[in-house]
Amino acid sequence: MNNIGFRILPVEKRVEKQIVEQYREVVTPHISDNLNRMHAVSSHLRPYHKQGKLLGTALTVKTRPGDNLLVHKAIDMAQPGEVLVVDAGGDVTNAIVGEIMLLLARRQGISGFIIDGAIRDTAAFSEGDFPVYARGITHRGPYKDGPGEINVPVSVGGMLVNPGDLVLGDEDGLAVVPLDEAEELLEKVKAQQVKETRMMEAIKNNTIDRNWIDETLRGKGCDFSDVANKV
Repeated sequence: MNNIGFRILPVEKRVEKQIVEQYREVVTPHISDNLNRMHAVSSHLRPYHKQGKLLGTALTVKTRPGDNLLVHKAIDMAQPGEVLVVDAGGDVTNAIVGEIMLLLARRQGISGFIIDGAIRDTAAFSEGDFPVYARGITHRGPYKDGPGEINVPVSVGGMLVNPGDLVLGDEDGLAVVPLDEAEELLEKVKAQQVKETRMMEAIKNNTIDRNWIDETLRGKGCDFSDVANKV
């Protein structure tokens, strides 16, 4: 029988490595813009590392708040380039990971942590380049009793993450790209990068067209005729 709530499942599919690597120079605002600004992880999950971009495919963990038994198992299971995405219920009473688990994750080739819960030993993270995003900090350690699940859909910061999805984190926060959309979205992001590069060049050259602002205001019924005549 499938023991829902206390089980470990395989990853059926991941975003291909060659696609993941093409996101290396992508920024989260471009991902967000091309997902209609609807798919974003809450800003309550903030970075605690000094530097370094988070990029990889999701190895998901759902655990009882304050317990990290399944997180330990996920670290041992992880493939290089995966990101541990942990739904700890948003509870910050007990830390889910700390310095020892950071060292274990590095040894395993894990690309980073996303913890919807708390961390501790923050100096080990804040002085380095191993990416970790979390909801808070506490010195109180975790329990190791279970239950929990690995490679199931999880919710972190209000965002659904499925095993194998692409996750990316930078200074502006966290973005999640559904695995079946990663290749198509990449083309849209590249097009936006080109568009914005041209826009910034136009600003430098003083050739930027700003007529769209007045056109939008008129289209929405804004009355600014007196102001417009004085400009």
